[in-house]
Amino acid sequence: MIIRNVLGTNLEPCCMNPLTGFYRDGFCQTGPEDRGSHVICVQVNDEFLNFSKSRGNDLSTPAPMFQFPGLKAGDCWCLCALRWREALEAGMAPPVKLESTHESALEYVSLEDLQAYALPHKEHSQA
Repeated sequence: MIIRNVLGTNLEPCCMNPLTGFYRDGFCQTGPEDRGSHVICVQVNDEFLNFSKSRGNDLSTPAPMFQFPGLKAGDCWCLCALRWREALEAGMAPPVKLESTHESALEYVSLEDLQAYALPHKEHSQA
């Protein structure tokens, strides 16, 4: 089965270190168990981490029981689509890796909004 990104091409890995994705496989894949739709690959920054913490979702503190290392600025992570939209509406949206963002993100946000926050694509970037 081919999994597509928001650009209509094959979904690329988001990040392997820290290992991200609902299934902890490095990809922003989703399925019926993923109630949060962790489908938008972002590169977090301090402003977003503080915003998310202020909204009750502390992404910077490690939670080993969930295989979660805690994030720091510059890390990439598969973010819940509704959290990204909430950050967008508050003017705090982190940058997005379009090639690594699952096509189902378009059920929550527009391609134009995602493109406005797109990171430049690096052909040989490390995931």
